[in-house]
Amino acid sequence: MRRKGGGAKRLYRIVDFRRTKFDISATVQRIEYDPNRTAFIALIQYEDGEQAYILAPQRLAVGDKVVAGAKVDIKPGNAMPFSGMPIGTIVHNIEMKQGKGGQIARAAGTYAQFVGRDGGYAQIRLSSGELRMVRQECMATVGAVSNPDNSNQNLGKAGRNRHFGIRPSVRGVAMNPIDHPHGGGEGRTSGGRHPVTPWGKGTKGNKTRNKNKASSKLIVRSRNAKKGR
Repeated sequence: MRRKGGGAKRLYRIVDFRRTKFDISATVQRIEYDPNRTAFIALIQYEDGEQAYILAPQRLAVGDKVVAGAKVDIKPGNAMPFSGMPIGTIVHNIEMKQGKGGQIARAAGTYAQFVGRDGGYAQIRLSSGELRMVRQECMATVGAVSNPDNSNQNLGKAGRNRHFGIRPSVRGVAMNPIDHPHGGGEGRTSGGRHPVTPWGKGTKGNKTRNKNKASSKLIVRSRNAKKGR
């Protein structure tokens, strides 16, 4: 992949995004760093002795109890389908298809709000401002994702980015015409066209979402609603 390579080796932690072990209480053993994501993860141990990693929400501490079920208490780390959840709940790790596992609001500090019901669907407002619907049978976990200060970190040096496996990116205007549409020209030029990728796709606000995506019809209001859907 372009601009990827090197980086420190990582051990992959298998995180339970499904939370299908219903009505069995689990205790938080520890909160851990995970190099594969921006959020922290929590190691939980169920009453039957089984252990699993889950995404750690904010205000979840060692020794806390978490449980997944059809209707459980509204406290951080507990998971349930929208059908058993009161309107107004702050949630994360939201499923888009029943049983597939959480896909929405998994990055550090993110969350969505459950704002209403409509037929068999639950309406959720995402942090981008988008209002979308998911089936009420879909699972979600209560609370906002941990590590909200992730966006404030200062990498400090180029080498730190290399540890993440991110290589330097050369500007298009510094290249030759064969390498990039912005390349070439005597002296410094601004390219003479709208900013594009090396393959000619616009890079400043071009819409690239596939309009025929099946989930597009479930978006009630898009995140750039002012400009229209």
